[in-house]
This record gives sequence, structure tokens and C-alpha cells, in this order.
Amino acid sequence: MEWLNAENVVAVGTALLGIVASGVMVWYERRVPRRRRIGYRVQMDNPIGDDARSGRANRRLGLFEETPGMTDATLVLLRIENDGSQGIDRDDYTSPEVHGLTAVFTDRTVKGVTVTQPTDTDHLMGHFTVERGFGYDGHTLRVPRVPLNRGDHFKLLVLLSGGDVGSPIRLYGGIREGEVHPNRSATPDDVPPLFSRAARAISVMLTVCVVTLAAIVVARDDTPPPIECAKGRLTVSGSTAFAPVVRDVAERFEHDCEGATIEVDAHGSTAGLRQLDAEGGRKGSASRIAISDGPKSAGMDELVEDRAALSVFALVVNDDVTLTNLSTSAVRRVYRGEIANWREVGGPDLPVRMVSRDANSGTRKVFQHRVLGQNETANTSGDCVERDYRPPDAPIRCELDSTEQVLAMVRRTPGAIGYSELNVAEGTKGLHPLALDGNEPDLKAIEQGTSAYPYREIEYAYTYDSPPAGSLAASFLTYLIRGKGQTTIRSHGHLPCWSPQGLQLCAETVKPANSP
Repeated sequence: MEWLNAENVVAVGTALLGIVASGVMVWYERRVPRRRRIGYRVQMDNPIGDDARSGRANRRLGLFEETPGMTDATLVLLRIENDGSQGIDRDDYTSPEVHGLTAVFTDRTVKGVTVTQPTDTDHLMGHFTVERGFGYDGHTLRVPRVPLNRGDHFKLLVLLSGGDVGSPIRLYGGIREGEVHPNRSATPDDVPPLFSRAARAISVMLTVCVVTLAAIVVARDDTPPPIECAKGRLTVSGSTAFAPVVRDVAERFEHDCEGATIEVDAHGSTAGLRQLDAEGGRKGSASRIAISDGPKSAGMDELVEDRAALSVFALVVNDDVTLTNLSTSAVRRVYRGEIANWREVGGPDLPVRMVSRDANSGTRKVFQHRVLGQNETANTSGDCVERDYRPPDAPIRCELDSTEQVLAMVRRTPGAIGYSELNVAEGTKGLHPLALDGNEPDLKAIEQGTSAYPYREIEYAYTYDSPPAGSLAASFLTYLIRGKGQTTIRSHGHLPCWSPQGLQLCAETVKPANSP
């Protein structure tokens, strides 16, 4: 079972531990009684007179010296507080006496006491009366039944004589469904912990569970391996426009599939399809793949297609041509040679120079199919600047071998117009793409169904017959079209045909441009 591995066992075990801990917390809160508790602690126990235990003599002035009995006097500050989970009322004290609590100062005699409390508990002072049991006798101090809300406290400053500093001090009494207990020693302004030990332990346990799960998620590698990696050598030919995508995918595939070598040999869609069709019958179907901008031509019946991506192409012009939009009708007139100067369509006074691809180009084939509705005119120039062929009034048109050559020529030639895959064109300085009939070349708008931009086409991957299962060709096609290659396709500005949006767009049949 694929899920039964060390990482998953730890993750599931940690999650179950968290659930159990949560259940224990719920049970504890529901089944363990919410107790009333009075806590006390001695915050000060200092000598006024000589400290007999340490053998040290004090120095006193004023009342501390003049009042009788100060030679062995001590001062104790006793803090009494409600540190439970419920409020305490007068009736919650269970002592049979009038008072509620009794403080015992071992070996010492109470000489006097004063009560202090926070400013927001002034109402407590009315309970400290003789009628309600407040008083002292010998070594005991009687504390009245003082109602205390949760967190309330008061302090007793007690003057004692006899005994030693540090002698035991104890507070006792009865509380209904509760207890009186000493709590930890603290500074005068310290408060007891907000949560009990059990609550803190469960919180720590839950935190450890969450941190452990997070560490597992971060540390583990969930990247799926390539499907059916295969060894050997494979050549991918065809489209120069889609070649950057194929090169990146091939590099990742070689990294993920040790022993596989992918050679990218792009010389145009038509040339790639012809080579595949010619070699396929001799070398078999698993040694070559051809990428084509658009579908194969008639007569290549043995070639089997897979839709890889939807590509957007663009007409591009040199930046000296200030136009940003042309109608489809104007584009057709330009490529029929009817417009020789850009001023005829509202542009600058520059001659039109058409920089085209050769007959093997899939980008040219898509342009003729989707935009022109007919073939381009004949080639008239070798350098795309001067007219070499035909009559002097013929349009200047040249043909180049690759997308990169077209973009380089358009960039440095005033008045030049050409075409390219959109993502490559947008990254080239010195030229800009044209909108057609007001529709921008924008993949996102096409993907959202808000643009009728026509210059787009499916990128097909062709093999000679269906490659055998487990072959390098089959493995690479799956990787490119359905696997990690989809991320690379998207990063290059194309829409993967196997994405949710791409499935619909790639399945649609786009009508060819109408001939003028």
C-alpha cells in the first residue's frame, strides 16, 4: 500500500494523539468538578526587633523603639486570594464559628493586624468587623467570611511578638466543594497561574502535535515522480516557436529520469512533420517526436497526434511604426502587396517591409490559415531591405528560417512587419505586437472567453503510429502534456491543453479565416 510509509504513519499517529488530547481536555472540563479554592501565601516575614534566629541586633527609632515589646517583634504580610475557578460567597464557608478562616502563627503572639485590599475591592472592607468574627487571640487570627470573586484577594499585615522569623504560618478553614491551600511564594504583586497544570500539559501536547505535523509537511517531498521513466535517446523536432518550452521540459525530464537523453532539433513544423513521416517507417515510432503549430497536412496518415498546448501568436512591427492596431482587412491588403507605405493605413511615412518565415514554418502556416485566409505572396528580397526580384513596384518581402531571425530583423529594420509566438515577441525590445480588429493578443482574455483574437493555434505533438507503452517517447509525451511539463508550458505563456480551461479551448474547432 503506497500510503503505508514512515512519514504517513508518523503523521497519522500524531494527528490521533492530538485528537485524543483534545478529547481528554473535553472530558476533564466536563467530569472534573470546577472547585472553589482559597489560596494563601506569606509575602513578607521580617523582624522589627532583634533577629534571635540569626543573632543579629536591629536598630530602631521612634515607635519601633519606644513601644513595649518591640525587641522580639516581627511583621508578616499574608495574602489571601480566590485562585479557584468559581466565586466564593459567605455561605460557601463551612466553619461552625462566626468567622470563616483561622490563621495560626506558631510560637508567636498576635499583637495587631491591619487589612489592605486593591482599590477595586473596597466593598470587602465592610466584612472586617468584630461582629463578623474579625479578631485575634494569642497565636491565632480569625478571618471573617469574606466573599471573593474569582481572582479577588486581600492582605493582612500582622504585628507579632515572640518566636522566630520563618516560623510556620498556616491558614485553615472549610470551603463547600473546595479547599484552602498554600500556593507558591511570590512577589507582592505576583498573581497565580491562569491555567492549571493539566490544562498547560494538554496545551503543550497539542502544540507538539501541530509542530510535528508541520515539520512533516515541510520536510517530505510530495513531488510525484515522472510517469514510467525510460532510458534511451529521443529526438524532438518541428516548431521553432514552441522549441523553448520543449528544451526546458527536456532538461527537467533528463534530470528526473536518469539514463534518458532528449535532443531538441527545431527547424520548423512542416520540416519536422515531413522528417517524422519519412523516418517513421524505417526507424520505428519511438525514436522521434515532431511538434507542430497546427495540425498535420493531408497524406500523413500514419502520424498520431496529441494536443499539447494552445499558443497565441502576434503580428509585430518595428517601433518606428507607431500603429498598435490593424483590421484584418488591412493586414490582408498589406500581405497582398496593395499597401506599400504605412501612411496608407494611418501610420508613419515608411515603406512596408514584410519579414516572413519560410514554407516549413508552422507559425506562417497558422498566420495564413487564421488571419490571411490565403498564402503569402512570393519572396522579393534577400536581405528584407532591398527588392531583388520582380518589378520595381512589387512589395518588399523576405523569408527567414526561424522565429529568432524574424524578430531580430524586424527589430532593426524600419517599417518592418513580421509574426512570432507572442511570449517570445513580448520579451524583444525594438518592436511591439499589433492588436487585430481591436482584440489584443492576450492569452488570459482568450482563456476567459472575452477575446475573439484570431491568431492562435494548438501545438500538436506527433509520433509515427502510437509509441509502445513504456517507451521513451510515450514517457516523455506523458511528462510534457499531462505531467510536470504543464507547469513549464504555462510559464512560457501557453495554455496546457490538459488544464481545466485548456481542455475546452483545445477541443474547440476554430473556423479558418475567410478569404477576402
